[in-house]
Amino acid sequence: MENSASKEDMVTNAIEKQTVKLPSDTFLFAAIGAAALSLSLKCIGKDKNAAFVGQWVAPILIMGVYNKLVKQEKSK
Repeated sequence: MENSASKEDMVTNAIEKQTVKLPSDTFLFAAIGAAALSLSLKCIGKDKNAAFVGQWVAPILIMGVYNKLVKQEKSK
């Protein structure tokens, strides 16, 4: 029977295999798009929606950093 560390490695490898297919710029553009959408929502008076969408920016950028780290690690 597999231990939990082995199962985690399998899941992590599956995620990383898909993640490296995306260009790093994708995450940057998605974060900029979320910021622009948030600003647009704020301008039309949808403050709660603007705050919600605005909170997407940091996680998207963090995913971009993760993507970049995975790519650098795979190239070693």
